[in-house]
Amino acid sequence: MANRRSLVQRCLTPMTVLPRSTMVVVGVVMWALFFLIWVGLSNGGVVPPMFLPTPTAVLHTGWELLQNGTLPMHIWASARVVLTGFILSSLLAIPLGLLMGTFPVVQAMLEPIVNFIRYLPVTAFVPLFILWIGIGEEQRVAVILFGTFFQQLIMFSDVARQVPRDLLNAAYTLGATRASVTWQVLAPASLPGVLDALRVTMGWAWTYLVVAELVAASSGLGYISLKAMRGFQVDVIFLAIAIIGALGLVTDQAFRFLRLKVAGWAQ
Repeated sequence: MANRRSLVQRCLTPMTVLPRSTMVVVGVVMWALFFLIWVGLSNGGVVPPMFLPTPTAVLHTGWELLQNGTLPMHIWASARVVLTGFILSSLLAIPLGLLMGTFPVVQAMLEPIVNFIRYLPVTAFVPLFILWIGIGEEQRVAVILFGTFFQQLIMFSDVARQVPRDLLNAAYTLGATRASVTWQVLAPASLPGVLDALRVTMGWAWTYLVVAELVAASSGLGYISLKAMRGFQVDVIFLAIAIIGALGLVTDQAFRFLRLKVAGWAQ
């Protein structure tokens, strides 16, 4: 009884460290509660099937699409677009963002226009991308790249500015040059923050998927979701949403694992 009371007190204490088993149990309970509410609303007739399908209906639809081979094709099409746009954006944003956070002159050059563009809605640029690029996969990749690039620039520049100045001063004292301090001291010190920013912006990239596949797409999870909307196939829409969420969770855990292995010293 005392142990249980102690565990409850720890759960209610800010910034306390809980056992891994407790975290897993709480997560499982929340997922079970979510599905119980879903089953109660759908199977209980509270919400009509036209608006909220049952979990079994969604699973049945997913199994049918998996058997006929269309589901893996759509998953790969969406994953390819998101990963390509995200990788290209990150390759450009990481060095530019670190330079923005390191050199005030670069910040003065880029920050005003970056702060302006990052508040513009991505959907407003879809017609322009179609005119400039066309309606192929390149246009969808451009939407993902544009939606994440400018947000990443600000996050990476903030990461660079948070590196303790004492590290840089110590390197200068030992005779390091400005170039070596930038790439051998500041860049490694920024690595944990960069990985955290990549993890966050990876989630944003998945949220832009439906926007990217909004026009003239012939495959992808966003495409089948929009196609199902026209036919009132709510089970297909829920299936597409669930898969996008699952893929986002997989990439999120991959970045957590990468940070643990590459920058475990910063835990």
